[in-house]
Amino acid sequence: MSRTGKKPVPVPKNVEVRIDGNNIAVKGPKGQLSRELHHEMQVEREDDNILVKRPSDNPQHRALHGLTRTLIDNMIIGVTEGYSRNLELVGVGYRAALDGKKLVLNVGFSHPVVFDPGDTLEIEVPSATKIVVKGIDKQLVGNFAANIRRTYPPEPYKGKGIRYENEIVRQKVGKSGA
Repeated sequence: MSRTGKKPVPVPKNVEVRIDGNNIAVKGPKGQLSRELHHEMQVEREDDNILVKRPSDNPQHRALHGLTRTLIDNMIIGVTEGYSRNLELVGVGYRAALDGKKLVLNVGFSHPVVFDPGDTLEIEVPSATKIVVKGIDKQLVGNFAANIRRTYPPEPYKGKGIRYENEIVRQKVGKSGA
């Protein structure tokens, strides 16, 4: 049995969870999220915990068991604490700025690159070389941060580019001149 899947998901006092068949809605102090879960997974509420059960032991149900439990746990953490991803810009003249709610990046192209986070995400620029992406949906936060990084990923020779805060970029040795 899945060790992740059989752990109960604790529900804090300030979080409201509604289970309607294979739909689950979570409402908390930071907002609300809803998701449609796989129709074969059984989700039950027991006191202050949510339990996920699988119908059989076949490999697909075993895979979905832990996934379903983790998705529910991520929703509860998102509406209580929220998620954030920190990025940093490395390179001479590389900078980030906010224009209203939009993120404007100057990373060595002939034009600035603009990102619109929409209504669900929040972007902060504490300094010209740091970007913080915040939100309640873990998947949206990670995906938006990955799209920002994809604009100019760190290159292996000088290390210039956009990287996650604690990302280690392995430096390659350049060509040796004769």
